[in-house]
Amino acid sequence: MSDLMLNLPQVIAAYMLYLVAVISPGPAIIAIISTSLNHGRRSGMTIALGIFAGSFTWAMAAALGLSALLSRYGEALQVLKVLGGCYLLYLAYKAARGALRRDAPQADVHAADAPASVLRTFLTGYAIHLTNPKAIFAWVAIISLGLPPSASTSAVAIIVGGCLTTGFIVFMTYALLFSTARAARLYRQARRSIEAVMALLFGAAGIKMLASGL
Repeated sequence: MSDLMLNLPQVIAAYMLYLVAVISPGPAIIAIISTSLNHGRRSGMTIALGIFAGSFTWAMAAALGLSALLSRYGEALQVLKVLGGCYLLYLAYKAARGALRRDAPQADVHAADAPASVLRTFLTGYAIHLTNPKAIFAWVAIISLGLPPSASTSAVAIIVGGCLTTGFIVFMTYALLFSTARAARLYRQARRSIEAVMALLFGAAGIKMLASGL
């Protein structure tokens, strides 16, 4: 508790920075919304868990100082950018193909997932967040903003634990909100427009990531 009180202004600043970053529309949030609308609550929560796992990975990396290693060896970041950009373009292609399809089968919305697809959905979310360099930069900024150089282990736990808890709540809220029956009805009414917007957002994010990595 003493660490929290001593670093309270920095802790609040770090929490606010993370909250803004995590609720802002980006590849992770777009993926959660798209999956929840198309395949229902189970898949939405599964991909949200995968994205949270990716966030947890970057949080541990930043806390343990891996960010300094990546900053020194920029080639690693370039590879991540290229991989992430290619994957986002693939997601854009899938969304565009859905937008061009006039009629979507009823099973496309809230379809039941086979057990094998659960792992694939989780890994998709993990890959989206793990291959997004913005994620680690956000965590580096949070760690740098919230912790002084002489911070104790408990102070690191307060920052990382609080931000991860916030991220988990936000990711799951998006999944639950966009997997409701009302959201599904609205999606069926505007499916092609939504898929087109998703394609544009995924495509723009993928091109931007590739351009920064090449």
